Amino acid sequence: MRRLLLGCALAMAVTASQAEVKVKADESQRRVDITIDGKPFTSYMWPTTLKKPVLFPLIAADGVTVTRGYPLAPKETERVDHPHHAGLWFNYGNANGFDFWNNSDAIKPEARGKMGTIEHTKVVLAESGKKGTLVVESVWVTGAGQEILKQTTTYLFSQKADTRTIDMSVKLTAEDKVVFNDDKEGVLGIRVAHFLESPTEKGGTFADTSGRPTTVAAPTAGATGVYLTSEGVKGDAVWSTRGKWCELTGTTSDGHTETIGILDHTGNPGYPTYWHARGYGLFAANPLGRNIFDPKQPKFDYTLDKGQSTTFHYRVILFSHAASADEMNRAADAFEKE
Repeated sequence: MRRLLLGCALAMAVTASQAEVKVKADESQRRVDITIDGKPFTSYMWPTTLKKPVLFPLIAADGVTVTRGYPLAPKETERVDHPHHAGLWFNYGNANGFDFWNNSDAIKPEARGKMGTIEHTKVVLAESGKKGTLVVESVWVTGAGQEILKQTTTYLFSQKADTRTIDMSVKLTAEDKVVFNDDKEGVLGIRVAHFLESPTEKGGTFADTSGRPTTVAAPTAGATGVYLTSEGVKGDAVWSTRGKWCELTGTTSDGHTETIGILDHTGNPGYPTYWHARGYGLFAANPLGRNIFDPKQPKFDYTLDKGQSTTFHYRVILFSHAASADEMNRAADAFEKE
């Protein structure tokens, strides 16, 4: 009997260690679905209603969705501001004078020539395993129809215990000279679920760099989110500060505590990043804005000459618990060593 029990325990441990991340492409539906142990994690998608590819939704290991549904799958209790905030994305607000960040179907026809679109072009690799791998290609197209950047993005998806991880490497190659003008709208963004909004957010009118206003209401009941950075800055004060990591923790109405962590990498341009983290639910890392966040700093205006490439590395972690600063520091150290 003892041998039988040990054998069963060993079999269960082996089965657990062989949990597979499945990456399944369905290009006819403009999506690639990622599941772990048959449970949904996220999907890479490029719907015709968006002006960029996104990961949507992001679902933690305990089944809690940590991203806002709108505009792809709206819910009655959610905000409907900033229609360009969908899931997780990578782009920028001012590349050669074109706005890739704020573009959406809500832009008036007369303003669309100033916007930019990131067009998905190819799924290069979709591979399942203990870590799921997805490699995709896209192109940055200005409102004038010029292709200015080729983008190759590699995603690695994994899970350990109650923690899910997305590693992103984004390689940009300039088709012509490209200047990322110092701007607050960038680069890695996540629009979070209502429970992760800040309870102290006062709302107000927010304008992009072209002066287009968006009105944001104060939060309703159920907002519990608190930001924390590697430098010990907490809450709404995180906006426009720098750090090697930032986390956002909140609790759902039924008692699930979730943390989203974003880790910057020392090899990234502009390290350590500024945090474009807003109480109404925008959680973004922007290493290419500098003077816009701190007027005492010179403008960054990061430039790629024709044919030149640069790569951004990020790790996004979904913890189904309240992650401590020590846990985030260990994760950041591990990220740097890999």
